[in-house]
Parts: sequence; structure tokens; C-alpha cells
Amino acid sequence: MRVLVIEDDKETASYIAKGLTESGYLVDVVNNGRDGLLQAAAEDYDIAVVDRMLPGLDGVAVVETLRGTGKETPVLFLSAKGRVEDRVRGLKAGGDDYLVKPFAFSELLARIEALLRRRSGPAVDTVLRAGDLGMGLLARQVSRGDQKIDLQPREFRLLEYLMRHEGQVVTRTMLLENVWDYHFDPQTNVIDVHISRLRQKVDRGFDKPLLQTVRGIGYSLRAA
Repeated sequence: MRVLVIEDDKETASYIAKGLTESGYLVDVVNNGRDGLLQAAAEDYDIAVVDRMLPGLDGVAVVETLRGTGKETPVLFLSAKGRVEDRVRGLKAGGDDYLVKPFAFSELLARIEALLRRRSGPAVDTVLRAGDLGMGLLARQVSRGDQKIDLQPREFRLLEYLMRHEGQVVTRTMLLENVWDYHFDPQTNVIDVHISRLRQKVDRGFDKPLLQTVRGIGYSLRAA
């Protein structure tokens, strides 16, 4: 899940980005309205968190302009302005929810998850399956058979990517770009380490291993 945070306060932006990253989201941060609008219009995000008061172009103008381009990315407004008329103005501009500062990260996360559920609707499958391995995307739970598997956020993202490409070979470059958001190879063994940890959690104790190494190319998750 990709989140765009448009927030000019560095401390607040860092707080949000850190919490969302630890929760398994891919996060981009922009610190002014004009660049935020360009980023939101050019890329496909699952949700945008937008501050009301931004330099260059305020948050309401950003969302109004974004909606005018046909973009339907869900928007959660953040603002120190908590009056009813301020909230109504933000929602009428095209915002989907409104959270007043200061806020608890747990509430921010809950509101983001609610907006994502609302956007997904009943027709979208929020559970991935590969054989007896299941992943609940909204609850962020993983199990194999009747055994619950506890994963760190990066391990969860890695497994999600592999499950979405079940039966296919994914290369190191694909994993670096889509799981670590690197567009270069840092020449480390970070992927091997995480695959090894994931294999211990997903395959250990089961007769059939799901995670396979394709020598010289990458990795594959195969249930069949």
C-alpha cells in the first residue's frame, strides 16, 4: 500500500512516515502544496494524508485541483483547525476524512485503514492465499494451516509481494524496487537475510516448502 504524506512540518511528517513504514506501508513525503499536487497527480497512491496549511498551495486547493483532474485517491486531511466550518470546507473540497491536530498515531492509522476498506468495497479480495498459506491484508495477519505466523513489517511486505506473484520468479531488482523502494542495488545481503528469516517462519515444520530460491535469478513462492 502506497501513502503520500503532504506535510510541511518536518517533525510531524517524520512521525507519520516512521509509523506508517513500521506498519508496512510505502511512504512518500512532500513538504509543500505545489510539489505535493504534482506528485499526487503523477503517481498512483492508495491514500494521501494532506495538511490543510501548506506553503505554495494550501491543502484544500491541492485536493480541489486533484479532484479536478479526475484523481479519486482517498484523502485524509490533517489540520490544527478543528471548527465545524473548517472540517466541512475540507470535506466539500474533496477530502474523505478530517483529523484535527494534535492526534494519536493509532487514530491516524485506524482512519487510514477505514478509508482503504471503504475504497476496496466488498468486491475486492483482502485476503491472499497460496495453498495453506493465508494473508489478511487489512488485519495484517498471516497463517499457515492453523498456525499463526508473526511477521515484522518488512517481512510482511516481502511475503505479500511474493504471494501476489505466486508461481512467478521475482528478481532481486523487483524486490528492491517494490519492497525496499530502492532504485539501485545497494550491494548488501539484505534480501537474502529477510528471505532466510521468512523461510524459517513460513516453511519450518511443514512438509512442503513454499519459498524457493531460483539460483542466479531470484526467488519464487510456489504452492502447487
